[in-house]
Amino acid sequence: MTDQTAHQKADELTREEVAEYLKSNPDFFVDQDELLRSLTLPHDSGRAISLVERQVHLFREQRDTLRHELVELISIARHNDRLFEKSKRLLMQVIEARNLVDMASTIDDSIRGDFGLDAASVILFTDVEVPGSAQGALHVVSPAEAQDRLGNLLEGSKAVCGQFRESEREFLFPDRDIPIASVALVPLRHDELVGVFAVGSCQSGYFDQSMGSLFLSYISDTLSRLLPPMIRRHTSAVPVADLAAESR
Repeated sequence: MTDQTAHQKADELTREEVAEYLKSNPDFFVDQDELLRSLTLPHDSGRAISLVERQVHLFREQRDTLRHELVELISIARHNDRLFEKSKRLLMQVIEARNLVDMASTIDDSIRGDFGLDAASVILFTDVEVPGSAQGALHVVSPAEAQDRLGNLLEGSKAVCGQFRESEREFLFPDRDIPIASVALVPLRHDELVGVFAVGSCQSGYFDQSMGSLFLSYISDTLSRLLPPMIRRHTSAVPVADLAAESR
């Protein structure tokens, strides 16, 4: 084959075909030392480098990228481990709570103290009067009022995160001197909608739709199962004074 014929054959090959061939034959450059030395590539510095140098440079970039990703994954894993321990500690205390007031107090202390957030709220939906329900993080409203104030936030069973409307934030966290700016809310639903569990931050944008909410799901799943029998027990016309005495 003459040089001219070889040149014509090479011109018939596209860049994509050459690239596909090299992908299919990764060992092509084995025993092609002279060819490797003759190939040059432009570099950011402006000088030409060999293919081997370029490969070494790419491998180093890939190594640095993987190292950075590994550091991020380790940081996320440590953060999730801390969240898991805090959630576990809170759930154990919730399970041991003797009444609604005790449970709400435990949640409030843990969310503000252990988790470092600004507010927690457990709102129960019932038309029946619940003794001691206006204490701390615990609130009781009628299902109709909850539907009117929260609307489609009550749909589904997963956490909803965001800034919410001002009227919704005031409903979830009433009587606050410093208003809540960002909210994460989970409907408490088992066989039916029992209420909502919400946590809040005074920092705008603290919660957003992209954040993970696994720990909220753990807590809400537990509350959804514990609250119905506890509500039934507390709506048996138990005086508030007796509940206070029981919680001491």
